[in-house]
Formats: sequence, C-alpha cells, structure tokens
Amino acid sequence: MKMKIKKIKNDDIKWIKEFFREHWGGDFIVSRGKIHRPEELKGFIAEADNKKLGLITFKIIGKELEIISLNSFLQGKGIGTRLVKKVINLAKDEKLKRVWVVTTNDNLNALRFYQKINFHLKKIYPNAMDFTRKLKPKIPKIGKNGIPIKDEIELEIRL
Repeated sequence: MKMKIKKIKNDDIKWIKEFFREHWGGDFIVSRGKIHRPEELKGFIAEADNKKLGLITFKIIGKELEIISLNSFLQGKGIGTRLVKKVINLAKDEKLKRVWVVTTNDNLNALRFYQKINFHLKKIYPNAMDFTRKLKPKIPKIGKNGIPIKDEIELEIRL
C-alpha cells in the first residue's frame, strides 16, 4: 500500500466535520476546557488509492503544538505513527518547544500508543470531564473497557 500524507485543505472541512460528528460525538472536540472546530484546525490526511486512511488535527499556540485529534482507520498499519511523526517534524521545522496531546483516562489504546512513540505523561487533570460534559453533554460517563470517564491526561514530547 502506497500511502501519502496531504495537508488539510478547505475542501476537506466538510468531510472532517462529518467525521467529527460520527466519531467524536459532535462537530467539535473539547480539550482542556477549550472547544476546537475543524475549520480552525490544521492537520494531515493519510490516503492510499483515493481512500482516506487516517486524520490528525492540531493547533499551534505560541511555541507549542497540541494534537487535537488522531484517527487511524486501519489499526496496526503504522498510519497513526506516520501522522504523528509528520506533526512532530513540522513542529521541529517551526522550532516549537513541545508537542502535546490530551486523552481521557479510559482511552488505554491512546495512552499505550503515545507512550510507545516516546510521549511522556505530563499531567493528570482529575474530574476534568465534569466540565467538559457541560460543553459536550453527549460524552458518556462510562468509556472503553467499562472504565468511568473522569479525568484528562496530558502527554508530551519535548523537542
């Protein structure tokens, strides 16, 4: 499979909004109490044979880059890793100080994935999801593997 990674363009925003609604429970994502909408985000799409294989969105704030979303549509094929590495290389080119991401305490796959690619646990925000649910009430109380969704966990890689 010959995969290419392309920068998100304005033509992609409609698809990303639909994707967010389907996979993220709304046309926006909340992280650390902030609402992120697709039209405000930069990112990359992984494709092969005109099929979308993955999506990463991010926001640069000052000297930091926050990964807002990462989705790979085929697990175990290196798609997520390639997308994150593309973002890390961009951050290095821009002379940023760190790349960081927030996930929830129930998302064991994300916690495993980011640590495997050298991200470190930075901070735990206890009960952060109580506030997040005020902005996005559709977020369930119980997540993957029957784990209550309570906390946000920040991971980072220093550049």
